Amino acid sequence: MLLTKYGHACVRITDGDRRLAIDPGSFSEVAIALEDLDAVLITHEHGDHVDHDALAAAATANQNLHIWAPTAVTTQFASSAALEGRYTPVGPGETFDAGGLQVRTFGGQHALIHSSVPVVANVAYLIADVIYHPGDSYVVPTARPELALVPINAPWAKLAETVDFAVSVRAPHAVGIHDALLSEIGRGGYGGHVARVGAEYGCQYHPLTPGESFEL
Repeated sequence: MLLTKYGHACVRITDGDRRLAIDPGSFSEVAIALEDLDAVLITHEHGDHVDHDALAAAATANQNLHIWAPTAVTTQFASSAALEGRYTPVGPGETFDAGGLQVRTFGGQHALIHSSVPVVANVAYLIADVIYHPGDSYVVPTARPELALVPINAPWAKLAETVDFAVSVRAPHAVGIHDALLSEIGRGGYGGHVARVGAEYGCQYHPLTPGESFEL
């Protein structure tokens, strides 16, 4: 199974001819991430995780494309003719097939940004029991994946909680995501803490840059 990181929170997962993308948002190389695949998973409604115009364009180009997302996101798709009939609302505690890969869902809500900012729905995805994407949350899955995608920086994130999340998932591998607001120095600093503490618990951290891949 091959994981390819794109900008910010977007990743693409390939296993033979089975492939899907998660969170192709406005901070990501969405056209590349969405090329030649049939399944897209969206964790929540924020623009850095979902690009409506890019999804409509991809759906127009590929009649097999289907999207799974929380109801708050799919409700917004209703106004797009290109996306009509091409999406399924999803919440936590579900299992389904996407692009030939089994998906299990966890979570339920976005991490708190501030008391003045409404908390929105957030669905975390476990792909084939191997790769876990928490979206904007620190929700730990009940299963133990092979690789955890770890949000490195965000308005809602705290480094101590980020490190504890990476350790709590108990995956032997971790890749940093949600890092578009950081400089290269910042990525190295945040990732270094995850790598240092994670190593003590048997988790190897892989600081991928956009376009780089890691094979499991």
